[in-house]
Amino acid sequence: MTVDRGLLATLKAKPGKGDELAAFLEQGRALAAAETGTVTWYAFKIDDTTYGIFDTFETEQARQAHLDGQIPVALGQVAEDLLAADPDIRPVDVIALT
Repeated sequence: MTVDRGLLATLKAKPGKGDELAAFLEQGRALAAAETGTVTWYAFKIDDTTYGIFDTFETEQARQAHLDGQIPVALGQVAEDLLAADPDIRPVDVIALT
């Protein structure tokens, strides 16, 4: 199978909450690793308040399972405390991969 699907999420931390959001994302790595359909999962920092997640999948079912899985549930539990706005989560098509 081919990795041709992804998710790109950007997260905006509340002022002074960037380090806590980064720590939350570091913990998310273990949850993503436990998902059989998630091929890759990256958490990244753009600036002091803007963070992101990029993950890839081989099937639409795997992408949907991820969206219905533990990471979004965990994010929902901390969103009010850590996030300045709702996450911007977009499905993307992977067009090239090395």
